[in-house]
Amino acid sequence: MTPTTALASSRREFLKSTGAVIVTFAWPTSLGAQPARETSAAGVDAWLAVATDGAVTLFTGKVEIGTGVSTALAQIVAEELDVRVGRVGVIQGDTERTPNQGYTAGSKTIQQGGPPIRQAAAEARRTLLGLAAARLGVTPEQLTVDDGVVALRGDAARRVTYAELIGGRRFERAVSAPATTKRPSEYRVVGTSVARVDIPGKVTGAPSYVHDLRLPGMLHARVVRPPAVGSTVESIDESSVRDVPGHVRVVQEGNFIGVVAEREEQAIRAAQALKVTWHESARLPEIADLHREIRAASTTDKTVSSRGSITAGFAGAARTIAATYEWPFQMHASMGPSCSVADVTDERATIWCSSQGVFGLRGSLAKLLNRPAERIHLVFAEGAGCYGHNGADDVAADAALLSRAVGRPVRVQWMRHDEHAWEPKGPAMVMQARGAVDGNGRAVAWEYEVWSPTHSTRPRGDAGETLAGQLQGLPIKVPFIGGDRNARHGYEIDNERVVIHWLADMPLRVSALRGLGAPQNTFANESFIDELAAVAGADPVDFRLRHLRDQRAIDVVRAAASLASWQPRIGSAARAENPIARGRGFAYAQYENENAYVATVADVEVDRRTGAIRVRRVFVAHDCGLIVNPDGVRNQIEGNVVQTISRTLKEEVRFDRRRVTSLDWQSYPLLRFSEVPDAIEITLIDRRDQPSVGAGEPAACPVPAAIANAVFAAIGVRLRRVPFTPERVKGALHT
Repeated sequence: MTPTTALASSRREFLKSTGAVIVTFAWPTSLGAQPARETSAAGVDAWLAVATDGAVTLFTGKVEIGTGVSTALAQIVAEELDVRVGRVGVIQGDTERTPNQGYTAGSKTIQQGGPPIRQAAAEARRTLLGLAAARLGVTPEQLTVDDGVVALRGDAARRVTYAELIGGRRFERAVSAPATTKRPSEYRVVGTSVARVDIPGKVTGAPSYVHDLRLPGMLHARVVRPPAVGSTVESIDESSVRDVPGHVRVVQEGNFIGVVAEREEQAIRAAQALKVTWHESARLPEIADLHREIRAASTTDKTVSSRGSITAGFAGAARTIAATYEWPFQMHASMGPSCSVADVTDERATIWCSSQGVFGLRGSLAKLLNRPAERIHLVFAEGAGCYGHNGADDVAADAALLSRAVGRPVRVQWMRHDEHAWEPKGPAMVMQARGAVDGNGRAVAWEYEVWSPTHSTRPRGDAGETLAGQLQGLPIKVPFIGGDRNARHGYEIDNERVVIHWLADMPLRVSALRGLGAPQNTFANESFIDELAAVAGADPVDFRLRHLRDQRAIDVVRAAASLASWQPRIGSAARAENPIARGRGFAYAQYENENAYVATVADVEVDRRTGAIRVRRVFVAHDCGLIVNPDGVRNQIEGNVVQTISRTLKEEVRFDRRRVTSLDWQSYPLLRFSEVPDAIEITLIDRRDQPSVGAGEPAACPVPAAIANAVFAAIGVRLRRVPFTPERVKGALHT
């Protein structure tokens, strides 16, 4: 696969020759340094083009990271333009060809990225109908459209196609006054299950990933990482790799060291052979002290929510309880290590990578390479899957620096130990709750505190936001993001206070992992609401319902309970004589307190002898407003449930005083196929009268608490520290 001479073609020639192209899933001319598209994000041409064969191309800054958004966005375009989904191709995440729609993150692609695309498609359709009406000598109201063919209503012989009207040419039309979009009652494509457009190529072995990309004259490289966090280079013995076949160069910039070779296996050998003397120090805390040190650290405090009088609420209570919950550092744990290809010359730089935010990364690479951002072209190419900020941005910086040093295209693929040790981690957190109920079994006071660092250090324009930049000692500005997500519960309690204690520093580098702080905070909130239900002598579902006012919340709680055939219970029915104990737990959340509603029931088995937990069945009720692709939403929920079970039962980054020690799948185990629930049953609540909100992250929120609450129902103990390993379960049973 190599870019061809067509790379220098004009946009019009490109569209005429290739029609619609899915950049992520094929490597035709679109991979190269196409000329910048001179369009305004306010114009139709920034979003859409129609080729001479009638194929439609959508240009979007949102990218495919495994959530199926390419398919869903194509459905939105197909709906508004009245064309088949198969006629719509997607160009995504290209700093010279697509609008800047920010990061593909936070379950915001459909919610925030979809509306401007819908508007642009509606404006394009209005423009095309106007052109057709002028050509046919009728009014637009007299026309119908079917798969890009415009015809006179009642006289199909009088017709003209989109291709004939504008194929290969620009719309030259602003999206100013919002065009009239279709009413949900008119939808024929949106709301239907459409097969993912990316799956066929992936299952048949077609080039689909950035890992597959090869350029003429391309070299291979590996980065030689420090042996410990905070290590500095004392000396490098380049003679140690002099005899490695194919060796091209050793590159050093501060504590960033890389080796470049003609072939990949030669680069690996050179990285292993290079002798570097490092100065090390023990900078990390004892892992057993991690959460204690988090609580003791200097913080910046902020009140997230305050209502009524906490003092009065607790003073008049019948029962008061308190609990502390702990969450570990966790990995993104992408199955394939991060990869990038860069071609950096004196004139321009082109970098192919799987970044979820190519525009933000471009600004950071501009600082790192010390050149204007307009001379840097980033092209998204799908990676091995990631929900959050893994090594994709960092490996792009690695490749860019090494390509600049040798003056040729360079491909860098991280090794497994690189990914596990050096990707940004999902942050460790501590959550503390205190609550009270009155004599009528109603919650009357709630006090909640969370200790968290930022949950995002994504590149936004500073070189220090990349690992390579940090190894060169470049600074990073860290905003406080994500730790307060879902710190507020969704219940009506008269007296409450929620406070976040922001930590400026953490022992390990951290950034966004699926849901940011929402799963952690929901784990604490929904575990604690269950604890309050128990002391109030109430059924967990009934207790939640009596504290909810939002009808959509009530509906989703009832839907999950109905789906699971929930039987009311009070407290735990645990019997110590049963070696295999079974229990059922409930949890609910509204993602970010304003988006999708999710309620979950988990059925678990706990082996009292070994401490092993097995999640047998999971029931999910999900309301994300208007559903674009029901099958896609179900895919996301199922995958989210499985991943979050893994995070809840198994995943914890281990480290010693110097370095991360979880460097492989044995030291960082994941849920195995044999451990996946026997069934994940889902009911979707389609609110066609409500805006679409994201479905990529919300289902992660209630899963940990649903499991914890099910364990309590099974064996009568509360698990408050993730992951729920067999050792911790046995420890809880014997305390």
